Amino acid sequence: MKLIVGLGNPGREYAGTRHNVGFEVVTLLSRRHNIPLGERGFRALYGRGTIAGQPVCLFLPMTYMNLSGEAVGAVSRFYRIPPEEMIVILDDVNLPVGQIRLRTQGSSGGQKGLESILQQLGTEAVPRVRVGIGRPSNGDVVSYVLSRFKKEEEPLIQEAIERAADAVEDVLREGWNVAMSRYNRPRVTPEARS
Repeated sequence: MKLIVGLGNPGREYAGTRHNVGFEVVTLLSRRHNIPLGERGFRALYGRGTIAGQPVCLFLPMTYMNLSGEAVGAVSRFYRIPPEEMIVILDDVNLPVGQIRLRTQGSSGGQKGLESILQQLGTEAVPRVRVGIGRPSNGDVVSYVLSRFKKEEEPLIQEAIERAADAVEDVLREGWNVAMSRYNRPRVTPEARS
């Protein structure tokens, strides 16, 4: 079973913030594939089903971002899911708004939720889909990631959420190498995907 983790913060006050794009991608996958996120456990909301012929667990930690690894560590131990069978979806201030980047390993890049997961699992070899949210001009990253997108950014981020969900599906269907070659560019047109 593949564990597909969306990072974010629980609670209505965080809905729609930059830090919650991981939640939004997993929620979109749950809608696309009719996998309700109705189960509670491991300090998370989750649902199990099938995407691209593969059994998956869609997983939203409810620990708040900085402790995401506690929930991911618990579910991975229970279901014996190794790190390489995970896909973590997260926001990234080091990418422009709307750009996505797939990687199979690497550092957290300062993203606290991913950092918590890497610490809990004891490895940097945790595959992830990074969704660009841009960088604040004033350097206040903490306030920035908890802010909402500007009106002109909303179409870009909505498209990125769709493309990130497409990328997860393509990883499951065709593997990481194919998906990385397809999505690790600033923009991918619909023609290029067909």
